[in-house]
Amino acid sequence: MTTPHIEAAAGAIADTVLLPGDPLRARFIAQEFLDAPVQVTARRNMLGFTGRWQGHAITVMGGGMGIASTAVYSTELVRVYGARRLIRVGTCGGLGEIALGDILLAQSGSTDSRFNRMQFGDHDLAACADFALLRGAVDAAVALGVDARVAHVFSTDCFYDGAPGLHDHLRRHHIRGIEMETAGLYGLAMREGVQALSILAVSDHLDRHEKMSAAERERGLSRVARLALTVCAGP
Repeated sequence: MTTPHIEAAAGAIADTVLLPGDPLRARFIAQEFLDAPVQVTARRNMLGFTGRWQGHAITVMGGGMGIASTAVYSTELVRVYGARRLIRVGTCGGLGEIALGDILLAQSGSTDSRFNRMQFGDHDLAACADFALLRGAVDAAVALGVDARVAHVFSTDCFYDGAPGLHDHLRRHHIRGIEMETAGLYGLAMREGVQALSILAVSDHLDRHEKMSAAERERGLSRVARLALTVCAGP
């Protein structure tokens, strides 16, 4: 069983998949946290690993940058490999009353992309996280002593530049994070009838022009990954 973008054998992908954008982050998470991780795919150098966390089978696989890339991998994971829970683990830019290093649990994903509109009759889709996963992440954060906040995020197609005045619109609507994948992941999950959640560390503050160092990014990723894995091990 293979797809144009994933070469994993049948049964090699777990029901739960963690999706960092960077395949090297996928390798780091697998080696740092999973018991007996096995590389199951490397097609197009998009690395994927399956192992166990507290007895639960977990796959960690890169999803690429942007809604289009994430949607390709997520669609194949769900339709061909039977994945039922997709958890994006990554970073975002921050706006407003948050701090560098804060962890955001994305309740919803607004966007400037037409990805969801193209599949929703050109209407606006309220792209939301799965409530059970979101509630599980809130409970897990409390149990781990992690300061995580539920927040709205914005997924943009433009890493550089973008629409003039966009940040003002986001602040006005109390959107605290900006990244490139969540809205598409949530829309796809809603259409496919699976669960999805994004857990994001604030790596850059766009108002204060602050940035994490490379070491701080690694620590932030570890906190996000541990939180996501704790959710996966929950009831």
